[in-house]
Amino acid sequence: MSIITTATALLADIAVETDRTDAVQSFVKQETILVEITSADGLHATGYAYTIGTGGSSVLALLQDHLLPLLVGQDARNVEGLWQRLFTTTRSTTTGAITSLALAAVDTALWDLRCKRAGEPLWRLAGGHRREVPVYDTEGGWLHLSPDDLVKSALRAQEAGWAGVKIKVGKPDVAEDAERLRAVREAVGPSLHIMTDANQSQTVSSALRLASALEPYAPYWLEEPLPADDLGGHAQLARATRIPIAVGESMYSVMQFRTYLENRAASVVQVDAARIGGITPWLKVAHLAESHNVMVCPHFLMELHVSLAAAVPNGHFVEYIPQLRAVTRTELAVRDGMAVAPDEPGIGIDWDMDAIDNRRVS
Repeated sequence: MSIITTATALLADIAVETDRTDAVQSFVKQETILVEITSADGLHATGYAYTIGTGGSSVLALLQDHLLPLLVGQDARNVEGLWQRLFTTTRSTTTGAITSLALAAVDTALWDLRCKRAGEPLWRLAGGHRREVPVYDTEGGWLHLSPDDLVKSALRAQEAGWAGVKIKVGKPDVAEDAERLRAVREAVGPSLHIMTDANQSQTVSSALRLASALEPYAPYWLEEPLPADDLGGHAQLARATRIPIAVGESMYSVMQFRTYLENRAASVVQVDAARIGGITPWLKVAHLAESHNVMVCPHFLMELHVSLAAAVPNGHFVEYIPQLRAVTRTELAVRDGMAVAPDEPGIGIDWDMDAIDNRRVS
């Protein structure tokens, strides 16, 4: 029987593995919200979502007070139906981060259960396009790092055969951003992709200046130059620069992505499975982007996103930021510059529940 018999949630704090800074904030910790589901036939599944330091208890409260009680007694196979039912229940709080994160924790658990019941890995059941996806490194590109540190990290990634590196931008002086990018480009040559990320720190005018200063060093994309709700500004910038504009990590509905794509305000989609509300809407965004001939390069969550990026034909890159190694028994496999999707049934994350319990805060 696929009827859900129990549905519980917990919150655990996972310390960051290294200092992570960008133009607007620091990654304080990962508040990890886990949902565990058991079905009448004895299958057990786990889903999750996250914050980078605040709001985790609010997500947990929404789950425990309103969403999880609705799951018990329902057929876990009806993933789309359950997602819509929970979304409708939270109508007064959508669209927004707290609701999307709560839905994502449930939805990834339901997909974990679906894959285990089918005896298939997520990358295949979600589409099965391929098993390996190119990987790029973000961990060596944080804003506080010196140009020498950036160069050393980029050379390591290049020697390992990785596709690219990300450099955070948004220094007070645009000349400093350009100098950091110049140092890396001169060290690695023309073949390594260099992604840049402003983390929503710019205005339209400053973003135009920033893009102009970075263009000589051929960045692969300029990520989140403006606040995510500045659609018009992104469209204006996309028309004015040769650098592809990447957005998506701070969007919380399929409709937001549709509007960006229809207005040609982005040419790289970075949909985040936790922030969009789970695997179910993530796949809708990916297919929507495919219909616009736009690549998907998901934000963060490499342990989950490797399978989703592998599932769809327009999944181009996985972002390397290790964050779950303290609470999992295995970690992302990278071979010859390619991230390899797990082949075991489920979403592919082997949780260490003892380690999670040691970090449990609620």
